[in-house]
Amino acid sequence: MVQELEPVDVVTIGAGWTGGIVAKHLAQEDYQVVSLERGGERETENFFTVHDELGYALRYKLMQDLSKETITFRNSVDEPALPMRRYGAFLPGSGEGGAGVHWNGQTWRFLPYDFEIRSRTIDEYGEEKIPENMQLQDWGISYDELEPYYDAFEYTAGIAGQAGNIEGEIQELGNPYEGPRSREYPLPPMMETPVLERFKETAAEMGYEPFQAPSANLTEQYTNPDGVQQGQCQYCGYCERFGCEWGAKASPITTVLPAAQETGNFELRTHSDVVELLYNEEAQQVEGVRYVDRKTDQVYEQPADVVALTAYVLNNVRLLLLSGIGEPYDPETGEGTVGKNYCYQNFGASARGFFDEEQWNLYMGAGALGASFDDLNGDNFDHSDLNFLHGGNVALNQTGDRPIANNPVPPETSSWGSEFKQQSLEYYHSSVSVAAQGAVLPFRENYLDLDPNYTDQYGRPLLRMTFDWREQDRNLVEHIGPQLEALMEEMGADTIDATTTLEGSFDITPYQSTHNTGGAIMGSDPAESVVNNYLQCWEASNLFVPGASAFAHNSGYNPTGTVGALAFRAAEGIQQYLNEPEQLAAPES
Repeated sequence: MVQELEPVDVVTIGAGWTGGIVAKHLAQEDYQVVSLERGGERETENFFTVHDELGYALRYKLMQDLSKETITFRNSVDEPALPMRRYGAFLPGSGEGGAGVHWNGQTWRFLPYDFEIRSRTIDEYGEEKIPENMQLQDWGISYDELEPYYDAFEYTAGIAGQAGNIEGEIQELGNPYEGPRSREYPLPPMMETPVLERFKETAAEMGYEPFQAPSANLTEQYTNPDGVQQGQCQYCGYCERFGCEWGAKASPITTVLPAAQETGNFELRTHSDVVELLYNEEAQQVEGVRYVDRKTDQVYEQPADVVALTAYVLNNVRLLLLSGIGEPYDPETGEGTVGKNYCYQNFGASARGFFDEEQWNLYMGAGALGASFDDLNGDNFDHSDLNFLHGGNVALNQTGDRPIANNPVPPETSSWGSEFKQQSLEYYHSSVSVAAQGAVLPFRENYLDLDPNYTDQYGRPLLRMTFDWREQDRNLVEHIGPQLEALMEEMGADTIDATTTLEGSFDITPYQSTHNTGGAIMGSDPAESVVNNYLQCWEASNLFVPGASAFAHNSGYNPTGTVGALAFRAAEGIQQYLNEPEQLAAPES
């Protein structure tokens, strides 16, 4: 029997970065907020233990349980889609704090070019530069409009870095290609290790403009604007897939969720699995949510004035589809919006170097300890004679080579036995990799929908992903890959294992990144997008859907900085809607 609860002002579905930011902002404004999180409770003290690489890195203790819910995958509409039974390409988190607990901390702002990519491409190169089946579109917001929200996220999280552009003036250090920022980062950048120094010196000699990468691994003890204190990074190397026992990697459980709890206006309900948004199509309103208490199997309905769909990308899109909100995207006709413009991340261009005479302490590191350059990203270089758009951020990251998973060996080395062991020991502290994090642009054939054959533990259809690399992706790798190989050679590597081509179809089995984007994209036209630039759903005026599901394409960066900025933007939009609903009411599509 379904039990109906007392109404609240706002309910968020998920308690990660997006849900935590929305909850904090609105609870501080005296609204009653409930966050529903299907995983369990987490706090920094949970990680006061010996670093468990086997449990966290290889057995996925912080990730969703694929035996209860997964996705199905295929490369094209002509293939059958099969369930993802074990983790590979990406690792969605579960539990309080979501993926914001186990992320590395690499925190970027997208380029001004990204938000107006279609307009700027046409202005610079003509409309014929955009391939016929590439669904490139502007985001309905500019970088300048989003800048205050980037700033809010960076100061809430305590991001460490060196500004390259303050109010339009290029700084001596930092990224000269970044959009103008209103002020410096709250904390100084991470340390420059010997191998990062080598990378930066070499890149500069080759004509690139390298800088120390921005980081959510805090370089000093820090008290953020909400009065929340965080620790200082110890460079232990256990960031990605791990929680931080020092509270020195900014996450929802060290920043926004404690601030929300402090107000007395916030309630977090864990083990609460939302199965449906209660949608009134005639009124174009969401009346609340239906969820299952995973501990008791009791079903509840939680009425709310506003619902913020703040789950992971794939879960946001799936809940919209399951709840009948918006028109599902159809790749044959190009009509519909929910599931449209699914994009991933292209890590095809890379070069690993093996140095016979070098020894660096690569065991030490941090998730976002690295050096980068943006000369090959966005439209920072001339694409007139190139057969692709955009590019990628190039970086050498010293994240910490943990003992189980990090065994780099030169090409042609046996994958087991005495030779493998000897080479693993030989190059453990003398092998580094340079990679480009390539943008992925939207194509008509890459999308998300509901699977007609497979269901989850509640009998609901699984989400189906249809995705493959396109010529755009292959050409990008073929342009950047050889430049990375040349860079590694200039760094002095004795042996180089480079990837300069992207061959075959996209393979979902090896880990690549958790940077899924799109499916509930933002824009200025209801016929082309799911949400407006306040992340408010066109089809339900009291439903807001922030997160990377709103990205109209994926840039050459990690998504979290932009996710955080959009969450602050959505929180402001929700507050305006609660005060004056007619001011942000979505127009009829």
